[in-house]
Formats: sequence, C-alpha cells, structure tokens
Amino acid sequence: MDRKVDKKQKTPQEVLRDVMRLCADCDTCRTMMEEDCAFFIELYRLVDQEQEEGIPITESQLRYLAELCTLCGLCPCPKVPMDVMEAKTRYVEREGLPLATRLLNDVPRMARLCGTFPRLVKAMQENKILGPLLRKATRIHPDRQWPSFPQQNFFKWAAAKGLDKPQNGDHQVAYFVGCTAGYLFPQIGRSVVEILQHNGANVYVPPQQCCGMPFLVEGDRNRTLQLARTNMEKLLESVRGGDDLIYSCPTCGFFLKRLLKDRAYYSDVFQKSVNAVEGELKVPAPEKGENQFWHLKKSMYHDILKDDGYFSSIDPMDRIQLADHLFDFGIYLARLHAEGKLATDFAPLPERMAYFAPCHLREQKMGRPYLDLLKMVPGLDIEEVGSDYDCCGMGGIFGFKEHFHQKSLDLGAPLMKKIRAHDPQAIVTDCMSCRLQFSHCLPYPVYHPVEVLARAYRSEGSQVNRQE
Repeated sequence: MDRKVDKKQKTPQEVLRDVMRLCADCDTCRTMMEEDCAFFIELYRLVDQEQEEGIPITESQLRYLAELCTLCGLCPCPKVPMDVMEAKTRYVEREGLPLATRLLNDVPRMARLCGTFPRLVKAMQENKILGPLLRKATRIHPDRQWPSFPQQNFFKWAAAKGLDKPQNGDHQVAYFVGCTAGYLFPQIGRSVVEILQHNGANVYVPPQQCCGMPFLVEGDRNRTLQLARTNMEKLLESVRGGDDLIYSCPTCGFFLKRLLKDRAYYSDVFQKSVNAVEGELKVPAPEKGENQFWHLKKSMYHDILKDDGYFSSIDPMDRIQLADHLFDFGIYLARLHAEGKLATDFAPLPERMAYFAPCHLREQKMGRPYLDLLKMVPGLDIEEVGSDYDCCGMGGIFGFKEHFHQKSLDLGAPLMKKIRAHDPQAIVTDCMSCRLQFSHCLPYPVYHPVEVLARAYRSEGSQVNRQE
C-alpha cells in the first residue's frame, strides 16, 4: 500500500499510538521532560500502565493525552508535536471544535465583543447568575480572571496615526503585531512604533490576522491554513516591496518562521532552485556557513525527507521566503546596534528586574537579544531567571481551561519559586501568555522588553510599579 495514502487514512488514535511507540522506543524524554511537560508525563504513565500493569489504554485517555500538548517547542524531536497536532486535527475533523475553544481562541472577535459592549461584558462577569454562565460557556476556570480588552486596540490606534498605509521614505519597517499586542496589550505595539520612530524608521502596519498558532494547537486545520495564506500574501507584498519585516511576539515568530517552513526545503521546487543534481537532496546547513548544504542520497532519504507536513499545501518557496525575511524585533534591534545604527541615548532606569526567555523564543535558538539590549540601559539591574526547560505553564489558553488550570499551575510552580526567590521589582518577558500567568501567580508587574526600552528612550523614566 502507498505509504502516503496509508498515513492519511490513519485514525487520530493510530497517529497517537505511533507517537507513543516512537517515544517509548527512544525514552529520552522520560527523564528530560519529567517535570516540564504535561504531555510526556502522561505519555509515559500510559506506556507503563499498558506494558507493566497490563491495563489497555482507552480511547478517552488517548484523547486527553493529545490535549496536553501545547506545541511549546521544548521537546527535542520536532516530529512528535507535529504528529500530535495531526491527531488533534483528525479529532476536530471528526467531532468539530467545541464552541468554548472557538471563543477563547478568537481573540479579535472577543476584543470586538468586549470593546463594543464593555459594560455588558463587565456586568456578565460580575453578575452572580450571568457570570458563572459565561464562564461555563467558555469553560474558564473560576479562579481565572477574564481577559481585559482595552477599548482602543493597537490597530485602531495605528490607523488613527496613519500607520495602516505605506509610509514615504527609504527605511520602512512592516510590523506583524499579533493578537496579544494588537488587542490585549496595545502598549506593546505602541512601544515598538515609538522605538522604531526614535531610530528614524517609517512604520507600516500591513493588513493582518491572527498568525494561526492558536488554531493549529487546537487542531483546526482549515482555519490555520486560511490565516497562514492570508497573512503570507500581505507580508510577502511588504518583503517584495523592500520593507524590513518584524514581529514582537515569539509565538507568532515560532509559527511563521519555524512551523510554517517545516519540510519546505525537501520540496522538488526548492531542490530545483538550489541546483540539486539527480539522486541527491540538498538541505541547508547554516552551522557550516552561509549558503552551505548537506548533500544526502535521495535513495536513502526521499521517503522520509519530503514536503508532506501540515503546511505542504502552501507554496514552499513562499514559506521559505517569509521565514528568511521575518525578524524578531529584538534581533532586528541587535542587528542595528551591530551596524552602529541603533540610538543608545537611554535615560537611566535605576530598577531591578528579572528577565524570563519564553519557550517559543528559546526554541528559535536566537539567544537573548532583548536581555543584551536591556543591559545597555544605565542603572538597570536585570538578570535572567529560569533554565532552558522552565515553562510558565500557561500554554496559550491552556491555563484558562477549567480542566487544565491546576496542571498549568503545577507546571509553572518551579519557575514561580525561582522568580519569588529573586524578588524583583518587575518581571520582563517577550511572551504575553507568560505575562498572564505571571500576573495570576505573582505579585510583580510584568512588562514586554520593548516597554522598558521605550521608557528608557524617554527623557524621564517612570517607576516600574506604574502601569503605562
């Protein structure tokens, strides 16, 4: 039977069984991820249940196992999480996506609802009858505070400033904002604009939608691909027009730079573009230098190294072009500094902060660009907290779900203990899911690095305990 057809015909349970066999045979993550990942903890518990106790794994246990993967990127084998996403997708194709999940995932729609009817939403949350009903409909845990949506989101602010139209001038930077900076924390987007303008750039906010990551994690393939295609079309227009292209959300970057490009290099069209000879596969080898490749025998690897992943229906060359021209804003600023083009007229900020590098930043293996930049601010005492495997536990909307709330807190507990021991005046992190979790668990204010940098550029720094 054709392997591709056979793979497509597998049930979600069979896909998950394949994952379990792969992980049980390897067994590396049993100890490596034993405290840091809810998925692997449960996977090995089920493996032991079946192999050592002789108790068969049930379909409901497999379904629950799939739900525990939040695509954080920490596990060392990229095949595992993407196969779990495939299993989730097949569940959704069979069962549909629950209404509560659709509501929580669609941040722009929730923002429009809360922004249009703020008093109604507030009353529903605080009302003793309507509040519990609203939480039941969205399946938010009773201890979780409903996300707050400002009346003026970043996109409205940017449009009022004329930033939704291409700007005049040679140095134009196109900004992919993301949902959290766009709708939940617009001060982040405004800080990015302020920093860019302080450094002489013209800022353009192209038409954009959610990156697609929340829908991928829940298994909504159609919505994920629709969002990816729409964003790629608009963002590549900016790239091809000569704009620099940046993002400030590491999760958006992880999706657009890493996941979307997955397996694109194995496509026939890419192989042709790099002049691969007959019988070989050329795979980029950045560790060997610029424009260097590994040369593999197609006869050995063709069946496993091919563009047949989650995003294979999207043009592979477009996926590669977008990934190669999209930059984390911290990396972009670090590059300006290396070229002697970054303004360093920072005002002193005599404060003590703790910086946490989130999972989706660490997985992109780009170092800690913001930490290096923040150490340039006079008077600012900032140290990194957390190890390479520490996670806040939030996982997007994972921590809001009533049946995962406690597990989310348990996963984040070791990191919270480290931050409390540090006892900073404020926490700094790139990820706004982490921000929501830190705000829930800890007494410290939380900022995105760009908020601190923007404040340092101003003539007078405000105190860290004043929310902007």
